[in-house]
Amino acid sequence: MIAKFFRINGLVQGVGFRPTVYRIATELELKGEVFNDAEGVGVILEGEADQVSRFPTLLREQKPPLARIDFIHPSVVDLKGYTDFTITESQEGKVNTAITADAATCKACLQDMFTTGNRRYRYAFTNCTHCGPRFTITKHLPYDRPQTTMAPFKMCEQCLSEYKDPLDRRFHAQPNACPVCGPQLWFEDIGGQPIDGDPIDLAVEAIRDGKIVAVKGLGGFHLVCDAKNPRAVEKLRQRKGRDEKALAVMMVNAISASIYTHVSPKAREVLESSARPITLLPRKDQHSLKGIADGLSDIGIMLPYTPVHWLLFHSLAGKPDGAQWTDNLSLDVVLVMTSANRSGEPLVTDNDEARSKLSEIADFILLHNRDILVRCDDSVVRLIGETPIFIRRSRGYAPEAVKLETDLKPTLAAGAYLKNTAALTRDKDVFLTQHIGDLENSQTDQAYRDAISHLAHLYEIKPRIVAADAHPDFPSTRLAAHVAKQHGGLFVPIYHHAAHIGVAMAEINRKETTVGLALDGVGLGPNDEAWGGELLLVGASNFYRLGALEPLPLPGGDKAAHEPRRMGACVLTLLGKEDLIEKYFPELPNAKYFGQLVKNSQLSPLTTSSGRLFDAMAALLGLCDVQHDDARAAMLLESVASTMKPQAHKKGFTIKNHRISFLPFFEEVIQAGRKLSADKVSQLAADFHATLALGLTQLVYQACERLQYKGPVMLTGGCMANRLLTAALVQELGKLSIESYFPQKVAAGDGGIALGQVWLSHLMVESGAEKYEFSGDL
Repeated sequence: MIAKFFRINGLVQGVGFRPTVYRIATELELKGEVFNDAEGVGVILEGEADQVSRFPTLLREQKPPLARIDFIHPSVVDLKGYTDFTITESQEGKVNTAITADAATCKACLQDMFTTGNRRYRYAFTNCTHCGPRFTITKHLPYDRPQTTMAPFKMCEQCLSEYKDPLDRRFHAQPNACPVCGPQLWFEDIGGQPIDGDPIDLAVEAIRDGKIVAVKGLGGFHLVCDAKNPRAVEKLRQRKGRDEKALAVMMVNAISASIYTHVSPKAREVLESSARPITLLPRKDQHSLKGIADGLSDIGIMLPYTPVHWLLFHSLAGKPDGAQWTDNLSLDVVLVMTSANRSGEPLVTDNDEARSKLSEIADFILLHNRDILVRCDDSVVRLIGETPIFIRRSRGYAPEAVKLETDLKPTLAAGAYLKNTAALTRDKDVFLTQHIGDLENSQTDQAYRDAISHLAHLYEIKPRIVAADAHPDFPSTRLAAHVAKQHGGLFVPIYHHAAHIGVAMAEINRKETTVGLALDGVGLGPNDEAWGGELLLVGASNFYRLGALEPLPLPGGDKAAHEPRRMGACVLTLLGKEDLIEKYFPELPNAKYFGQLVKNSQLSPLTTSSGRLFDAMAALLGLCDVQHDDARAAMLLESVASTMKPQAHKKGFTIKNHRISFLPFFEEVIQAGRKLSADKVSQLAADFHATLALGLTQLVYQACERLQYKGPVMLTGGCMANRLLTAALVQELGKLSIESYFPQKVAAGDGGIALGQVWLSHLMVESGAEKYEFSGDL
């Protein structure tokens, strides 16, 4: 007989971990106990040595679906003479465990919900230890019901019996509830007046009637309408002030999604994962679902992930019995499922807030009485080949850690200004907040501060290093400086594009000096320059610039980012064809004299932005003159390009003094004329992507040869969300035997930059440097 204590760390609370331990220990005829505490899970086992030694292997093999085991550390302890194996109450202590992300409703719970006679038939808050809310309802660890927003709901005898039974899948499921004791749904008109009847059926009736329904969900409200009803979609766009940005839709399953999109096996795997992200899928018919994603080659589709979503589709499908239909039914029902908020503001989470702020957008509201503690928007994923990448990492993933191979000092990384997420670190874990958005108003700024505070409180992290963007006027930078001063931490400003390279370096645990290509819309570079197309050499305490796009004027400064026609006119001017500006862009104010603006360095500062190159090409091809949504022009250009086989123009670029210009390709486009066929526009768009990739590859190759660099090249920045560009870069670099890597654990754009700030600040401190510096062009 021996006795051992096993310390188990990872995502091991709230996922049915202790019942699994109980079952394995019982099967091995071992005595002892298992408990949750702030460090994770503790297990004491007494029994025959060979049986005790089998425990770790069986646990790894049979762990619950939502669990993640980071380590199992055994130690010998004294025999206490246990007479059985028990599950004991949670213990307090220093927090060293983690909370799982919210998880989509599991198959077993769907069977409960859709089996006539089951006590949870059509119950909108059905869950178990394998599914349901986690992050959005949890105040602190350890993860127990009093620490969640389920605390006000006292379990009935039947629920409590399930909760206490170690062999029940609802054992210690903290949100466990039923219609007798749990949260309830109701349906209101926009004036706040409850409407009698089944709330789900009433919502479905309203949606079928072309109405807009605000639906309270996990991390906020959705605005829902019939995506196949163009009038309803247009009404939603008008009321929300969202004239061109694509709308996400929800369909019941992957079979149904294949009605409108191409669903590869890997895409289906992402769609059906417990995270249930919005997945950008190539559409079959460019003219289907009018008003949803007009002009774009992809549609953002997600599958139901809460019981409320499933109930809506259950009613729309005619209330079939059992759960088989959830996988097998081809249902041509498409629901717009877009975030419920006013433009630029955070998600609405509170019932009274919904009644107030959504009164001019929605016609009805589907409400419930379980509080949303943490607002959390939907995640967005797309595939490059068979590799999923994040456009937005949020619900379903946050706040699960990005695991690194290196221990980190407690660090706060404040993130960027646009598409913000922040990050906090503990040991080898980097916890990124959910998607916050653009820090352009006080409400979003407050949501940003709340997210950081909640994460710091949840994991009891007090940062000693505070990293931020080098832009001094970002709200995130100002907050970082304040936190560093308040807590006596080290404040580390890091230039935007170095941090982008740092993201990819962190993901592969690369500490060596690294070459990286950072392509995005704009970020502050040294000497207040507007960077966005940089080839960098990034080290532990400093970085160099190896090359860049040839700078272009930004006519009117920031206005150029919203008016691609300005960049088109800029290119015409640089090519000596300013007399064509009026012909190309007749609605451009003062088009006749616009060339003078381009030549005025005071009014048209220079930029190396890759994003503005895409804008110029989209404008010259007649795809987009003005954009109200970030990267709209680039997305339209990629979409038309995706229909053609690309051909790189070897004479479409020049490289001089480590600066690359694509004006020769623009010259070819202008020579083709203004009135082009749709096929010619698509072919030129495809060729632009291929030529851009070929030219940038040559820039990288020359730098690597110059430095005799043999390591991997990082591909980062918001432009890496472009499937055509990233795939072409990987291919072209591969032809020259250059290994490349692009971010896959967080977004390559600004939504993931906090990870790069964490990594470079860590390397800097490890190197003994006092600040992270730019060391000039190399």
